[in-house]
Amino acid sequence: MLALLMTLAGVAPPDQDLACRPTASDVRAAGGEACARAWMDVSLRMNDLTAVGTHNSYKLAIPPMELAVLIAANPGATSLDYSHPPLAVQLDAGARQIEIDVLHDPQGGRYARPRSVLGGEAPVDDAFRQALSTPGFKTLHIPDVDYRSSCLTFVACLGEIRDWSRAHPDHAPILIMLNAKTGQAALPGGAAPLDFDAAAWDALDAEIRSVFDAASLITPDQVRGPHPTLRQGVLAGGWPSLGQARGKVFFALDEGPEKVAAYAAGRPSLQGRAMFVNTDEASPAAAYLTLNDPVAQQDRIRAAVRQGFIVRTRADSDTEEARSADRTRRRAAFSSGAQYVSTDYMLPDPRFPAYQVRLADGAAAACNPVRVEGRCEGRAVEMIETPASGRP
Repeated sequence: MLALLMTLAGVAPPDQDLACRPTASDVRAAGGEACARAWMDVSLRMNDLTAVGTHNSYKLAIPPMELAVLIAANPGATSLDYSHPPLAVQLDAGARQIEIDVLHDPQGGRYARPRSVLGGEAPVDDAFRQALSTPGFKTLHIPDVDYRSSCLTFVACLGEIRDWSRAHPDHAPILIMLNAKTGQAALPGGAAPLDFDAAAWDALDAEIRSVFDAASLITPDQVRGPHPTLRQGVLAGGWPSLGQARGKVFFALDEGPEKVAAYAAGRPSLQGRAMFVNTDEASPAAAYLTLNDPVAQQDRIRAAVRQGFIVRTRADSDTEEARSADRTRRRAAFSSGAQYVSTDYMLPDPRFPAYQVRLADGAAAACNPVRVEGRCEGRAVEMIETPASGRP
């Protein structure tokens, strides 16, 4: 069908015209951009890409007075001194990986009245209180300490991504990573995050599917295909082609073994689940890995990518690289071949203008240097349409 459509359009099918291949010395002269795009959509799979994403993508800044109190109590709180613009602005600027923290709140209201590090109850507006009073998963970093979010509910965050995706149907596949927050209260009298039980995991999948229909989602069932395990499906090339994955999203639960096992319980190779999970390369459910240290884990990342797994790594953490303008980790992240490189500085912080993490030449996604070596490495498969905006 593709060959017929291309012939009717006056473009030779990629398999019949080697000049269409991006290995040509000048692909623009040898078939043009339409031919190169068609070749990539058919010949590349979604794990053959490299893209940049953001860490805790919803996070707004902590006010200076509160941050100063936190740092005085614990100097490590400088790690909280970053923020991001709204999700649509990040997507416009080229982010193709979004990270969202979710907190279980089936009754609603658990996080609606945050405490303040300055003492007493934090001043929040009616919109905040109303959003956090509704039942369902909430999106914030640390209750009572770092609770300001550009989208306060999980469904609201997903709705922003969905609306942007519908307006840009040719975008490269977007990875949406989730952290399921649990633990103790951060302040005396504050709200302790609820644990995730079986009902919570099912509800989380249900909220995903309430926003993204089946045609918009790439799921473990699709990648596993006819194979007994998800890992076997991945090793057999089960990821969709780039053309099939354009305009779609996929989810990964970025958690440790205990939560991953709870999410996957009774679901061999994640059958029927909406999300992939962070696991190791030998697991029957292996498809996605979080390997956040591209310096120490360089060899492991490259090996996993070559096998066919999708990997997310980080170009920076805890604001350290931006403050020192240290690009060592950023270089390692891109050379590792990880498909998604996460940063807090896709848009530069005016305080640290020398540090930024972007793909070259206005690309939102490019051919992966490890997966497609010798074919089209570095070539853009999606360009940014809108110039990058400033930070909030």
